[in-house]
Amino acid sequence: MNPILMDIETNIETDRLLLRIPLPGDGKVVNNAIKNSVNELRPWLRFVQEIPSPEETEVNTREAHAKFLSRENLRYLIFLKDTNEFVGSTGFHNIDWKVRKLEIGYWINTSYSGRGYMTEAVDALTEFALVGLQFARVEIRCESRNYRSRSIPEKLDFDLEGILRNEDLSVDGKHLTNTCVYAKVTPQSIDELVSKGY
Repeated sequence: MNPILMDIETNIETDRLLLRIPLPGDGKVVNNAIKNSVNELRPWLRFVQEIPSPEETEVNTREAHAKFLSRENLRYLIFLKDTNEFVGSTGFHNIDWKVRKLEIGYWINTSYSGRGYMTEAVDALTEFALVGLQFARVEIRCESRNYRSRSIPEKLDFDLEGILRNEDLSVDGKHLTNTCVYAKVTPQSIDELVSKGY
């Protein structure tokens, strides 16, 4: 089945959170969170090496909306259900619809870190990928020294399949880094996938 034809949830709720597709106008709140969190994000993420302007972030969120519709990437913005405060961003990228594998990425607004929100969001997305979308493999990759990021797949019982040594450059381009590869898988045969029309 062509993924364009798939009905994919644009809103996912957890006990405390609402995860939803980026919408036009979201750039301002996302940009404010980036500015608020730049010191914590800059060591790990390329897109905050220079703080983007509100207009650049608005363009990025609109592009994320378009990529969601084309099924190229499925980004979700995270909000508190009770107050609609912006918590962070997560979603599926590097999606392979034939193999049925994807990666989950995430970053959090510093004001909301340490409360388990991102673990809650990633847990919901993992279940959605494996059960709702019937993917065979969900990965989380992060730099080996990013212990806060690593704690999420570890809390959610992902398997650490390996550490790829000298696999990437640091975001400032100054040294080689090691990448941890965490995964959850479901046993699916090619015959099962073919019978489902994939």
